[in-house]
Amino acid sequence: MVRAFHIYRLGIKELWSLWRDPMMLILIVWGFTAMIYVAASAMPESLSKVPISIVDEDDSPLSVRISAAFFPPQFVPPMRVTLAEVDAGLDAGLYTFSLNIPPNFQRDVLAGRMPTIQLNVDATRITQAFTGTAYVQQIVIGEVNAFVQRYRANATMPVDLAMRVRFNPNLSQSWFGAVMEVINMVTMLSIILAGAALIREREHGTIEHLLVMPVTPGEIMLGKVWSMGLVVLLATAFSLQFIVQGALAVPIEGSVPLFIAVTALFLFSTTSLGIFLATLARNMPQFGLLMMLVLLPMLMLSGGVTPRESMPMLARNIMEIAPSTHFVAAAQGILYRGAGFDVVWPQFLALAAIGAVFFLAAMLHFRRSISQLT
Repeated sequence: MVRAFHIYRLGIKELWSLWRDPMMLILIVWGFTAMIYVAASAMPESLSKVPISIVDEDDSPLSVRISAAFFPPQFVPPMRVTLAEVDAGLDAGLYTFSLNIPPNFQRDVLAGRMPTIQLNVDATRITQAFTGTAYVQQIVIGEVNAFVQRYRANATMPVDLAMRVRFNPNLSQSWFGAVMEVINMVTMLSIILAGAALIREREHGTIEHLLVMPVTPGEIMLGKVWSMGLVVLLATAFSLQFIVQGALAVPIEGSVPLFIAVTALFLFSTTSLGIFLATLARNMPQFGLLMMLVLLPMLMLSGGVTPRESMPMLARNIMEIAPSTHFVAAAQGILYRGAGFDVVWPQFLALAAIGAVFFLAAMLHFRRSISQLT
């Protein structure tokens, strides 16, 4: 009971220290509100009002028909420009695409000569350039085929493909982006808060005060783990309720309490990892550099950005020891597919084992670093 009271009081001390750190508070609030909203809504799900210019050197019914096929909401009305104005317009960012219809285009099409249309793309606008190129090709080919056949019709396919989209029937980018950004914020801020709490003690000289008190290094570490983990856990529950489900209207299929439970288990690992990195670093800049080396692989290779099945086998095997891999799998199963504990219990077990290893490693190194101070 005495040890539990010490851990509780040390955690309260950490919460008061965090409350007096306005920059950390702003980071928490911004990360779990604006960052999640921006990540879910900033990237458009389809083309929207893309500027395009057309160089019509043919001036035929077919070229006019192609020009008229680009209309809102995917494109703005095309700008008619000359060939000499194309490069200057692309350099100035006036339009993303420039379509050059050559002379005698309609005559060559009707004669079966397979003429070529040049499409110039401003690839600095990577999202629009990547998606819009396929749109432009489909529009031009569709208009040419309809003009040659004298009617517009879809060819009857020998196989009827019935596509059923599970869990995200409208393929909404915001549904995926919002939840994955919550997972990223949990990973990043839990490491930052736990590591910064230890470095703050060292920079302010209060770690020496703790060493003369009747507390053990394990109690000091546990106080930081539960307090910083609690802050991230409450921020996660708030963000999931009011930002993801509220402001973004993203439906959550599974059990939110089950997700909070697996998040708490994941925080046990990441806060321990943050303390371990803080024992290696001497100040906050060094801690930031160490965190980048650890955080980026955790976010990029855990399955939240790209499916793990598409990664090399070596990367998949290495990332099995990362807690983020199992947390992403459990979170996606719970929040997207409505999975219960009977489905995600392997991830719970893996997080518990990895968390225990991380905690023991962090505590051993924490004791060693404290012994150097004495």
